[in-house]
Amino acid sequence: MTGAPDAFPDWDWQDPARLEATMERFTAGLSAAEKLEQVAAELPRSRAGLAELDVTGIEFAAFTTEHPQGLGTDLVAMRGPEDANGRRIVTEPGRVYRVDGRSLFTQLDITEPLPFEDGSVDWVYAEHLIEHVPLLDAINWLGEVRRILAPGGLLRITTPDLRAYAAGYLAEDEKFFARHRRRLSVMRVGPPMPERRAFMVNQIFYLYGHRWIYDHDELRYALTQAGYDPGRITARKFRDGHRQDVADLDTTFRSDETIYVEAVIA
Repeated sequence: MTGAPDAFPDWDWQDPARLEATMERFTAGLSAAEKLEQVAAELPRSRAGLAELDVTGIEFAAFTTEHPQGLGTDLVAMRGPEDANGRRIVTEPGRVYRVDGRSLFTQLDITEPLPFEDGSVDWVYAEHLIEHVPLLDAINWLGEVRRILAPGGLLRITTPDLRAYAAGYLAEDEKFFARHRRRLSVMRVGPPMPERRAFMVNQIFYLYGHRWIYDHDELRYALTQAGYDPGRITARKFRDGHRQDVADLDTTFRSDETIYVEAVIA
């Protein structure tokens, strides 16, 4: 993920409302594909229908998924290149597309019921998604995920860790916040962040469209409220999990600020 700060002259880390609109434009740039082709005019809803596309699981908040049997999803539409007539394919909800010849994608809104039958997938993965919706919407989505997972199915979820930010605030050496600022600088995500510790705590709550920040206990609360068995909720580490193919979807970009939690369906 890269961006050009000079392309967003109105980028202001200290103005959350204005920055949210800027981030939406930034995200739209990430949704462009070199090649985009429709492969199904109707999104399969059953386990058998998904199997016809060789799909066994869903990765949420992903324009492209690295899992060979995954279906990537996002609320934002993807856009293909313009053809000779100036027309381009833009994804529509309820259809399936192949991105750059390798990864399947469909548009989904996690605040709505998921359009899949009960027990239709074996795994669900979501990296840094749940913090972008209010707690009640998160619990409802988690319940929908539990519904579509087959017995023995796995949910792996990652999100920024409030405990890490609290510890970073209290630490005198400020190494955690320094790494965070340096990472965004290298990725060229906007201009340099302010170095104030209070700002670094506030930004995780109020920037990027975040709506609710979790520690492990808060995430366990949301999962149990959504009906998951507390005895089957497990704290994990980066790329360590019940299924290695799903754990391998973890990216290194923000691993130091992330909690990893899995829940297995009975």
